[in-house]
Amino acid sequence: MKTYGLIGYPLSHSFSKKYFTEKFLNEGIAGHQYELFPIEDIKFLPDLLTENPSLCGLNVTIPHKVSVLPFLNEIEEAAEKIGAVNCICIKRFEGETYLKGFNTDAYGFEESLKPMLTPQHNKALIFGDGGAAKAVKYVLEKLRIEYQVVVRKAVPETILYAEITPEILNTHKLLINTTPLGMSPNVDTFPEIDYSKIGSEHLAYDLVYNPLETAFLAKAAAQGAQIKNGLEMLYKQAEKAWAIWSK
Repeated sequence: MKTYGLIGYPLSHSFSKKYFTEKFLNEGIAGHQYELFPIEDIKFLPDLLTENPSLCGLNVTIPHKVSVLPFLNEIEEAAEKIGAVNCICIKRFEGETYLKGFNTDAYGFEESLKPMLTPQHNKALIFGDGGAAKAVKYVLEKLRIEYQVVVRKAVPETILYAEITPEILNTHKLLINTTPLGMSPNVDTFPEIDYSKIGSEHLAYDLVYNPLETAFLAKAAAQGAQIKNGLEMLYKQAEKAWAIWSK
């Protein structure tokens, strides 16, 4: 039996377990299973690997995408530049365990964003500066899209929501929410911007996918903007993870 799984804490619900369990069933992939491994502290990762010798791959979620880095033997170039890992390939050689880290979030985001881009989407506002924003920044730099990060508490190289002027909204036609604002159960929360300054040339992208239309997306759509949630990104990053594991 080959085992794959998700590490993070807490793990109250998991897209990954449902996705891979259904994938194994629907595609007749026998001898494979996907489990949840809620570990509060990343220091327990070696114990997890020892206790589960059938583990061949892990997805990594909050809060371990950065803290897992010192435990890896190798990191792919993209993940190293991003500074975060959400996928680990596990190989075992002569009793030794070898871990290689990847970032499939960037792939999922890029592949789901590119078909929606038009020439006016050459500047972006990124709401939030946490782990999820790292992959978004990497992709925007790769696509040569300028960006400005917006946060609630002042840190270097960012601006506050209160500093977003109508001019900034007019020149930055790509709006990306990387925060948990609007995520169930807090569905009434959203980035505090002047939505009346958004129009049909704007593209609002929310990494949140539960609910499928967040308050952020609904407010942007009401102004005529194109909208996109994070569900396709999630599917594409999962497909990428499977491609890595099944090589």
